[in-house]
Amino acid sequence: MSREPISPQPAPVAGVRPGSRVDRMARPLVRDVLREIAERHGVCTRPLVVRRIERDTGRIVGFVEVPCGARLASKCKPCAERNRRLRQRQIREGWHLTEEPVVVPEKPAAEVVALLHQRADLLFDRERAVLAQDWSLVDELDAAIDQVDEQLAGQRIRGGLHKPGEERKPRTVRSTRRRTDVPELPRRRVENRSIGRVYIGRGGKQHRPSMLLTPTLPSFGPVHSGKRMRRGQLIPCECGRLHGERDPLLGTPLDPDTYDYRGHALALIFFPRVLDRFWQNYRRAVGWKIAYAGVVEMQRRLATHAHFAVRGTIPRRLTRQVAAATYHQVWWPAFDTPVYDLERPPVWNEQQQAYVDPHTGTPLVTWRQAIATLTEPAYVARLGSVDVRGMEAGTRAADRAIKYATKYLTKDLVDHTFVKSEAQRAHHERLRQELAVLPCSSRCANWLLYGVQPEGAKRGLVPGACRGKVHQPATLGYTGRRCLISRNWSNKTLTDHRLDGRDWLRAIAAGLLDDQQHPEHDHGRYIYELANQHDRDIPPLQQRIFRSIAARLRIRQALNAAGVGQRAGPVSATQPSPALAMAGRP
Repeated sequence: MSREPISPQPAPVAGVRPGSRVDRMARPLVRDVLREIAERHGVCTRPLVVRRIERDTGRIVGFVEVPCGARLASKCKPCAERNRRLRQRQIREGWHLTEEPVVVPEKPAAEVVALLHQRADLLFDRERAVLAQDWSLVDELDAAIDQVDEQLAGQRIRGGLHKPGEERKPRTVRSTRRRTDVPELPRRRVENRSIGRVYIGRGGKQHRPSMLLTPTLPSFGPVHSGKRMRRGQLIPCECGRLHGERDPLLGTPLDPDTYDYRGHALALIFFPRVLDRFWQNYRRAVGWKIAYAGVVEMQRRLATHAHFAVRGTIPRRLTRQVAAATYHQVWWPAFDTPVYDLERPPVWNEQQQAYVDPHTGTPLVTWRQAIATLTEPAYVARLGSVDVRGMEAGTRAADRAIKYATKYLTKDLVDHTFVKSEAQRAHHERLRQELAVLPCSSRCANWLLYGVQPEGAKRGLVPGACRGKVHQPATLGYTGRRCLISRNWSNKTLTDHRLDGRDWLRAIAAGLLDDQQHPEHDHGRYIYELANQHDRDIPPLQQRIFRSIAARLRIRQALNAAGVGQRAGPVSATQPSPALAMAGRP
């Protein structure tokens, strides 16, 4: 097996005494070097250990190492990069499908039908027992119904059933009439299809193009922008200057005093719901079930936007019309002006079990009381502009679009916004201050500032110190999913793609991997238990990483021997091998 040559020992730093503290600190730390080697070979740097125990004897027969599966490179770079490439594969395989990804449900088994019949008889007897007020019999029937539900959980059936006697939460019904201050939305009957239209070109060649859709938030004030081209001419920023890519003013407001930071913060909070409403309106306007897959990112002006791969083509005019007609109404109590400040918020009263006014001692209105008196929404979230680009299957433009959409998937939303200069930090901090005092949910402690007790109020709530994800620096108001993929995109989830790559890799490198690392299906022979990293029977982390690196080198040797890991022509230093990409490794 080939090994990488060992580089010669670097010479000591000039002017530094050998053996001094500066000389010792200049030497690389061995664990840092080990982590770099592990990242180079795609080995997880913090794997989890699972014990494999025999079910009959209770004897520990080995350990299974499971990658941590981190989504961020700051936690584990190999796992994050593997996840990014799996997302690229998932988007690529479902973007230009020619057949509907339909799964036909199988017929229910006879055991399932019998259990449902038995449950129906039990429910009928329970209703008669309730009318007769025979509560002891009701308890017996409830226990029998629970047993039937447990048996159903072990059958090949999905979904749940309503438990008898379970109270339902009261549902508030709001008017679905559209607002008068938004454009009209066309409405069509939605067909049960997701494949786009086929166009016939010259010579009878068929084309089934798709789209790359980018919805963004509206503007909250003019900001410094980079160079833009329009009709072949270079357009400067609104300030009159041409900013470079590293200009410290990029993304910052031209006038911070007039910038709408409150509207910006609220738009970040409700951006996931506006996106969901957009796709609902989009399907109704187009008339078929649009399939999409995309990633949410943060712009340099600290406003979220998303890149979506959309199957099929839709006219740009209709897309912009749907975006302009999309909105989301927030039926919350009014939170325009704070009633109290952070220095003296409402206090908890033990006798009344409620928050009261610090001056008068009057209890604040509860959440249900405030919701019951609403006549209009407290806030209306809207979508900004949309950009549409056509894409052909198998082209370089489509491949570049997928890589561009997942470029920053291994980083936090704020990490790739390049907040470095004082002006950018001030813009970021001003937005965080606005998010700190805005309510994020019905249980947020910030409702006390607006004279409303949050839902489920209890002692110890501190306004301005809510631990919700909206107020975290890493999210900056956005708490939705980073990857948004419709259910009809394909018949495979991210786990399915990962298992496909693992099975393919096993077929190539059969017999070279330890069975303890990749156990086969045991048909219930073993039970698995997550082990603590500090247990005495667990090998040290560095030893496990060394073993994983050796296994990965053997996998690579098997791939090279099979001729799968080699490509004709020059090998790029940045693009991975197609075979390794199929396996889901970086």
